[in-house]
Amino acid sequence: MDASGFLTLHEVVKKARQKLDQNSWDYIVGAAETETTARRNRLAIEQLAFRPRVLRDVGRVDAGVEFLGRRLRLPLLLAPVGSLELFVPEGAAAAARAAGRFGVAHMLSSVCMPGIEEVAAAAPEAMRLFQLYVHGDADWVDAVVARAEAAGNAVFCLTVDSAVYSRRERDIAKRNLRRTNVPGREHQARLSWADVARLRTKTHLPLALKGIATAEDARLAVEHGVEIVYVSNHGGRQLDHGLGTLEILPEIVEAVAGRAKIVVDGGICRGTDIVKAIALGADLVGIGRMQCFGLAAAGEAGLVRVLELLEQEVLTALALLGVTRWAELDRSYLRPAAPLEPPRVLGAFPLLDLSERSLY
Repeated sequence: MDASGFLTLHEVVKKARQKLDQNSWDYIVGAAETETTARRNRLAIEQLAFRPRVLRDVGRVDAGVEFLGRRLRLPLLLAPVGSLELFVPEGAAAAARAAGRFGVAHMLSSVCMPGIEEVAAAAPEAMRLFQLYVHGDADWVDAVVARAEAAGNAVFCLTVDSAVYSRRERDIAKRNLRRTNVPGREHQARLSWADVARLRTKTHLPLALKGIATAEDARLAVEHGVEIVYVSNHGGRQLDHGLGTLEILPEIVEAVAGRAKIVVDGGICRGTDIVKAIALGADLVGIGRMQCFGLAAAGEAGLVRVLELLEQEVLTALALLGVTRWAELDRSYLRPAAPLEPPRVLGAFPLLDLSERSLY
């Protein structure tokens, strides 16, 4: 499928909306209960403004990074999203192939099809990471770890913000309750720091914890040997009335103090969002909803096009900030500013016209 005709990201979002039924659309844009956390993710991004420097030679700008020994074209991770098969028949295999084609990292969710081995076979050249929801006992976890290692994953990630499944009222109101009774879910509720310590002894892979939202837990993660602190509130889809991730990112960067890599996601939709997150101290930035929009709009090619457009936006922003590489960027390029409009999940796209099919 040709996706070269998309010249802006909002065109991709619009095409995705045109192709998705209401349930699938709500799965992407929805969040928990009042959806406050999801909107605060955008608010945290939008209340930061740039302080550009001028008269610097920006004739050549490099947006690439080194991450865990791999060169990435952007400091970007395709965040773990369950049920990508809702948006493209190949599911996570299409996302992993897109990551490999473009040159960013991909994290497979354990509740996404196809599985570990199939995704590895589909995208052997991609930087692949694996994320686990714990739906079994210690022996069950160890078996999954062994499979992830054998498949060549670069990181093993444990999600820690999902002790119980949230109340997602968009689904509840329509009685779309397909995810509420997962066998073994009680094991996720029983996770503790002791499990992290045990897991650290069971794998040679770098260990990530996804769902860290406080400095206190970031410090505990590092003390338990975690190499990657993944700052996330599940895109606002778990705890309602949480803070936006870019608002809490600085305290976590300070707590980690360089002892671990930091990944952040939550409301990231534009190249300028990526730049802000890196300026605040993140090493890698995750995208979830934009990944879904690209796949829904035009499959693997649509996701590659999303990455191309994000790269164009990143390169433009860095050049106009007077920066030629990420090492030159820091918090001095940002300052607080009042957002112009109330935050919305799709507030990054003011030119998006969804009048043909309702957003809600």
